[in-house]
Amino acid sequence: MILHQLIDYETLRIIWWLLLGVLLIAFAVTDGFDLGTATLLPFVGKTDLERRVVINSIGPTWEGNQVWLILAGGAIFAAWPPLYAVSFSGFYLAMFAILFALILRPVGFKYRSKREDATWRTAWDWALFVGGAVPSLIFGVAVGNVLKGVPFHFNDELRIFYEGTTLFELLNPFALLCGILSVAMLVMHGSAWLTLKTKGVVADRARGYGKIAALATAVLFILGGVALWAGIDGYHITSTVNPLGPSNPLAKTVAKVPGAWFDNYGSHPWMMLAPLLGIAGAAAAFVFMGARREIAAILATSLSIFGIIATVGLSMFPFILPSSIDPRSSLTVWDSSSSHMTLFIMLVVAVIFVPTVIAYTTWVYHVMWGKVDEKAIRDDRGHAY
Repeated sequence: MILHQLIDYETLRIIWWLLLGVLLIAFAVTDGFDLGTATLLPFVGKTDLERRVVINSIGPTWEGNQVWLILAGGAIFAAWPPLYAVSFSGFYLAMFAILFALILRPVGFKYRSKREDATWRTAWDWALFVGGAVPSLIFGVAVGNVLKGVPFHFNDELRIFYEGTTLFELLNPFALLCGILSVAMLVMHGSAWLTLKTKGVVADRARGYGKIAALATAVLFILGGVALWAGIDGYHITSTVNPLGPSNPLAKTVAKVPGAWFDNYGSHPWMMLAPLLGIAGAAAAFVFMGARREIAAILATSLSIFGIIATVGLSMFPFILPSSIDPRSSLTVWDSSSSHMTLFIMLVVAVIFVPTVIAYTTWVYHVMWGKVDEKAIRDDRGHAY
């Protein structure tokens, strides 16, 4: 028996769909509080000392947290090549905006405190705000556009053609709603992190913003579901599905059907746990922040993020990138993956390296555990920035 045949093709496809979800959720939970904290920086820190406290709360870990984004991008490239090709070519302007904003983060962290000038430091504080708010918004906008469908199609030779034109076409009302939800969700998460890692007035301000963001997250998530039900057509495969078949998106037929994104919940009621966790996590975060239960609050915001992202994946399954102009070209779990052997080899690599990343990350958080206070910043010790 050839080694890769120990796991059948269908199972490998499901495993890599799940792994992609795990990587995206891990990025949102870890780097998400970095983005949320940066977004809050100009508002929770009123003085230079307070802002340095905020920056140093994420200073030791923000670089390592970005590993999950790199892993997710690598997984898309290797496990789902058509998804990588369509998304990175179709959304390249949005990708550039995200990359520009993310590049501002290391520059802002490194250069902000190089000069004592107040104008210099304030400018870099707002640059860090952009580095947190812009990716948070665009990631959500991208998800909204995926749910609506992306304007691409394949020709008979499986060449990809993207028919979109401008970045502003992505900024439609539903996508913007998803983008604002993403910002609220990560601000909620960042607020919970700041209450865990800081003291005094910074933590108090973060707690206030966090409670508002938690309520906004729950309300916007519900509004997004209503908008999806009432105004966004879902996709449904109308032909026979072969989970073991070759990766050929044109070998199926697909119809756009109102409410189709909710079909999976009728077929598998247990999936309702995902949206319920999204709402319950945000509600619990509101309560725990008010009760000053810091660890419970960060766990609740993480649970909400898990539920919200899982809701999108479960609603769309088996679709991973629907086409708005040619539904037959839509990419699904069953027809857009790499080969059987490639998925198996990648799984072996993932089994080795993902636990290594988790172990290292856990060790870093253990070493860097504890609150950042103004005394340490004032004494010029125990901090990075």
